[in-house]
Amino acid sequence: MTPQPTGRLLRTDTGRDLVLTRTFRAPIQDVWASVTEPERSARWFGPWEGEAGPGRNIKVQMVFEEGKPWFEMHIDACEPPRRLALRTTDDAGEWILDAVLTEYAGGTELTFTQHLAPTSNVADVGPGWEYYLDAWVAAEHEAPHPEFADYYPSMKAYYERLAAQS
Repeated sequence: MTPQPTGRLLRTDTGRDLVLTRTFRAPIQDVWASVTEPERSARWFGPWEGEAGPGRNIKVQMVFEEGKPWFEMHIDACEPPRRLALRTTDDAGEWILDAVLTEYAGGTELTFTQHLAPTSNVADVGPGWEYYLDAWVAAEHEAPHPEFADYYPSMKAYYERLAAQS
């Protein structure tokens, strides 16, 4: 089955937010652990190392990217088991990310937001987050890891239309 794009682009006072949601058939504590425990995050994104906590920096590895690069990430907020806010800077600019978990009967919903810089190309960013969030769900449900080729470039046109409408 070909994955379908789900992202929304919302205008804010400071620009635009890319918002994606995912549902997990798991309790909130388990989903929280899959993003905050290095051996669990390694299954869908990459491991991290360092002394975690609000206001601190950690090093994160992207194991599904070419060269498996490491980069520094700043923890803006950590409110277990509900919210994790992170930021990093790379060649593409600043990445400001916010993951909010909400438990409901039978599972947990993730609302993932990237607060986009004015220069962010949502047509490139959106498919990448679709891939990584689906990989997170797959890891949590012990399903096969998705293939990036199923997301990019096929989802690019969807995100180009979204950007043109905002």
